[in-house]
Amino acid sequence: MTWLPDTTQPPFAGAPVATFVAAPTDGVMPDRFFSTSNLPTYVRLEEEWVAPSRPRMDCVLVREGPGVVTIEPRRVSRGMLVLVGLDEHGRDGVVVHTEGFLGGAHGANEFRFMGTEVSRERPVNYEDLARRVVEERDGGYLVWVAGPALVHSRARADFEWFIRNGFVHAVLAGNAVAVHDIEAAIFGTTLGMDNLGRPTDGGHGTHMRAINAVRAAGSIAAAVGSGLVTSGIMHALVTGDVPFVLAGSIRDDGPLPEVVTDALAAQDAMREHTVRATGAVFVATALHAIAVGNMLPAFHTRTADGRPAPLMTICVDQTEFVVNKLKDRGTHQAFGVVTNAQDFMHVLRFYVEQCSK
Repeated sequence: MTWLPDTTQPPFAGAPVATFVAAPTDGVMPDRFFSTSNLPTYVRLEEEWVAPSRPRMDCVLVREGPGVVTIEPRRVSRGMLVLVGLDEHGRDGVVVHTEGFLGGAHGANEFRFMGTEVSRERPVNYEDLARRVVEERDGGYLVWVAGPALVHSRARADFEWFIRNGFVHAVLAGNAVAVHDIEAAIFGTTLGMDNLGRPTDGGHGTHMRAINAVRAAGSIAAAVGSGLVTSGIMHALVTGDVPFVLAGSIRDDGPLPEVVTDALAAQDAMREHTVRATGAVFVATALHAIAVGNMLPAFHTRTADGRPAPLMTICVDQTEFVVNKLKDRGTHQAFGVVTNAQDFMHVLRFYVEQCSK
């Protein structure tokens, strides 16, 4: 049973039943269709209020059996019943319940951890971050979104540690993360540089040789199984049976066999993890962070009573720009850590190890 707010009180009390209109054709919405946000939303049906499943921003609400599901407009087929109404305060049978974002908090400070302003001069409470990450390992679904700088910065070993110790439930990344991680596993370089950042002879082509070796093996999993890849992030994911989605880009070399080159198919694959997420960590990636942030609701309901609770979202980058851009694009719950990937991963690992003792 989904938790519901007190529907006997405004703005729920007296609200009309929501109106649904058939989509006129595939991928085209009826006039005045309701556009979703990433906040807790409730819809009044004939008998009761319901919370739409699979929430995310910039989607539409479709009647599905006894409930309502959140669907990307491109996935709507002709005849599907789409909710119409522009009001978010009950007058059209829809309430965006911002108070529910606090998970029923009685105090204004409960959500302060996520509301911290972004600044490189603000100290980071790694003890609190570590506690939250440990909580996610033990009872949540923690999605990590990684950029290639995580591999180049020598944070690779720390990320491998997080994977092998159960703190990673899914990884969303691009071709480059896997390529340079596998390059490091096979040749000991990333982008042709050794672990001290020094260029190696012929190193400009090393990542291409890594791609070729994996393609010859048939897949990343096969390269791990054959003993070609014996360490690193992808090895830990494969041997630990941790799911990952590698989304393709027009910039990609190769790409590796597991890379999903159809952008919409990649989005669909990533969304199957964002709908399960209770927490997310974005490290050193602007484009992937914004893409995944747009798929994440600002809350989750995997609590004991199904009550909305803030979805822990940590964004790590060397500049405030990336974190602020993420917030500006709608992921307002993101907590920014302005530092490089290597320092963040190493320090967070230290505090998580302390917290886990």
